[in-house]
Amino acid sequence: MEHEAHTGHAHHGHEGHQTGSGWTTAVQATLHCLTGCAIGEVLGMVIGTALGWGNTPTLILAIALAFFFGYALTLRGVMKAGVGLRAALKVALAADTLSIAVMELVDNGVIVLWPGAMDAGLGDPLFWGALAIALAIAFVLTTPVNKWMIGRGKGHAVVHQYHH
Repeated sequence: MEHEAHTGHAHHGHEGHQTGSGWTTAVQATLHCLTGCAIGEVLGMVIGTALGWGNTPTLILAIALAFFFGYALTLRGVMKAGVGLRAALKVALAADTLSIAVMELVDNGVIVLWPGAMDAGLGDPLFWGALAIALAIAFVLTTPVNKWMIGRGKGHAVVHQYHH
């Protein structure tokens, strides 16, 4: 009886991840993506703004760092599961590229279109407010993309096989 309860619990705990198409899994994947993107995006915007760079170099740095940190978080988890660097890099690229690209397109699109946001300084609430709202909008619009990919065995579904 105890074994049956444990088996049922274990199956229930992985049920959504086996199909991988649920909203919960998509939200978790998007939060993972958001973490890496936010670290890179904020760091890039802060560095570019602090150095007085123009809009284009600042955006390029923010986007490059968002991809770097997004991939780095996935690499860390996959390599921790015992996968070598080359294979882990392939997994990260396959799993995260579309998600990060959509998130960055939306996030930076909001910031660029927000009047005054690209000209705001680090001490200006507009700088931080626009950045936070842009990331929140990017999260909302990227989640359905991740759900679609996961439902087709792509995206975070590729990474999930290494989490257990």
